[in-house]
Amino acid sequence: MKRNLTRRDTLALLAAGAAVPASQASAFVGSAFLDAAVDTGDLPPVNERVPANPRVVDLGGMGRAPGQHGGTLRVLIGRQKDIRIMPMFGYARLVGYDPELNFIPDVLESFEVEEGRIFTFKLRDGHRWSDGHPFTSEDIRYAYEDVMRHDKLPGMPPYMKPDGHEPALEVVDEVTVRFVWPVPNPEFLPSLAAPVPPRLVMPAHYLKQFHVDYTAMEDIQPAIDAERKDDWRALHTHMSRTNRPENPDLPTLEPWRPRTKPPSQQFVFERNPYFHRVDENGLQLPYVDKFVLNIASFEVIAAKTATGDSDLQATSIGFGDFTVLKEAEGRFPVSVKLWKASQGSRIALYPNLNTTDEVWRNLFHDVRTRRAMSLAIDRNEINQALFFGLCNLSANTVLPQSPLFKQEYADAWASHDPALANKLLDEAGFGPAGGDGLRVLPDGRPANLVVESAGESTVETDVLELIRDQYRKVGIGLVTRTSQRDIFRSRVLSGQVNISVWVGLDNGLASADMPPRQLAPTADDDLQWPVWGVHFLSGGTQGKAPDMPEAQELVDLFNAWRASTTSEEREEIWHRMLAIHADQVFSIGTVNGALQPLLHASDLQNVPDEKVFGYSPTSYLGIYMPDTFWREG
Repeated sequence: MKRNLTRRDTLALLAAGAAVPASQASAFVGSAFLDAAVDTGDLPPVNERVPANPRVVDLGGMGRAPGQHGGTLRVLIGRQKDIRIMPMFGYARLVGYDPELNFIPDVLESFEVEEGRIFTFKLRDGHRWSDGHPFTSEDIRYAYEDVMRHDKLPGMPPYMKPDGHEPALEVVDEVTVRFVWPVPNPEFLPSLAAPVPPRLVMPAHYLKQFHVDYTAMEDIQPAIDAERKDDWRALHTHMSRTNRPENPDLPTLEPWRPRTKPPSQQFVFERNPYFHRVDENGLQLPYVDKFVLNIASFEVIAAKTATGDSDLQATSIGFGDFTVLKEAEGRFPVSVKLWKASQGSRIALYPNLNTTDEVWRNLFHDVRTRRAMSLAIDRNEINQALFFGLCNLSANTVLPQSPLFKQEYADAWASHDPALANKLLDEAGFGPAGGDGLRVLPDGRPANLVVESAGESTVETDVLELIRDQYRKVGIGLVTRTSQRDIFRSRVLSGQVNISVWVGLDNGLASADMPPRQLAPTADDDLQWPVWGVHFLSGGTQGKAPDMPEAQELVDLFNAWRASTTSEEREEIWHRMLAIHADQVFSIGTVNGALQPLLHASDLQNVPDEKVFGYSPTSYLGIYMPDTFWREG
């Protein structure tokens, strides 16, 4: 007689990658949140909603406790577009990072890489979109051939075109696809694991109704009118947007699906009935049923968090808020943890090498100016005054936790040496200080620098106040100008900004197999060389090529990394780029390893005590799997 598998047997087989007959796969437990829909027949039972081979999350192996379904988490955001944190929190990726930053299949059942250029992906049989429609290779084919390669729709990102080569897509069967490049593409897997991955997966069954190749224009026009878009292309882009989930009708593979259409002051996300992960006891993840994101101005988010208005808050708060947040533990059922920030510098200055101010541009192109501006900063004063001495004094570089870290990178031109700073400024062409204490530029203007900011961080303000006094001692004036982020970015790109302030390298945890894009002019939002970044992005058709040999060498090294086939090659390239950055001071770091508070409801379980928090590579909380957080009681 054939023995029926127990739930434990089934999950053990699934975790080992073994196939389990559908008749035996009665191992799963759904949330009571969906019971009413199951009872009315609007949803099938959970065993029919979970893939035949779901991802089984071994919480015990992660040092966490298996949990229970239920509950809501409130989060505060500063503006409507910040709902984009939800796909990062959910972190459903074809291939993602685990907490140790290893690549693992997630949405995929498995992946295989050959010669660094052939990538075979196998989907999970029976996986479904949040509306219940099967997720198959057609959804990848549509995203790649009908969207990414369509001449009327947003094009292919650079990391899909190494040396200008687009991949060939082979659809092997309903659950297997293969991307084949003629050259290696080491950027492909890291791009899939990124906070905002390429659009390689789209619900074709839903989006074809907005695509002119599948639906007549007269049938698309009512939707164009209803959404107030100019044409079908703008409509398709709007309706398919996943990095900012504003379309509640768009099927998703994420753990929580949006239920609110903007504009709104509150955005609700509810559990995806067809999510592909389960815990070791067979409970379908996520544990928490709902996220509610409430909009508050950036200035009051910390205060509102401290008065019990958030159940899980790490964004829009900083170490300067720690005291008031910690005091809240005595008044509300909340707990505060301190993680490390992932950035290469908590605050960094970015001289704009592409500014339209010719005098400042020429001065910034002289490495002596950049080195002097770094040497004039008293990092110890910043550390003691603002961070209780708990940070590392450092140039803007990778963190000690990175396998690429060298102390010489952190120390380069990062000591406090006003005498040497003054000597370098003299050599670079700054005139002596006048009666107002300010040096004179070569054109006779006083050496006043306007530092532009997006105005989203009080830490920026505090650090700049200290740097202002420190720069004054070497004859440079500093004033701050604040604008909204989009305007700020636009002004930098147009060359209207001489110097700006932001965080340092997004990914201070980099390894050799992660792309060193942040070290070379490769993007139009790079604050120190945006015009050169446009040139790279456009394949040389827009912007301007770097006119500094060291910057061009960084581009060449990045291109060499993109052609590499081994981790050893990539590590050598990374170190060369980090060394150039340290020597040339293309950005001016202050301190790193800053402590980042994370507040959560006291009954929220499985929130790690100490981790690294940041946009990249952790996708904020994403790699730590908030779908496994659960509320006790």
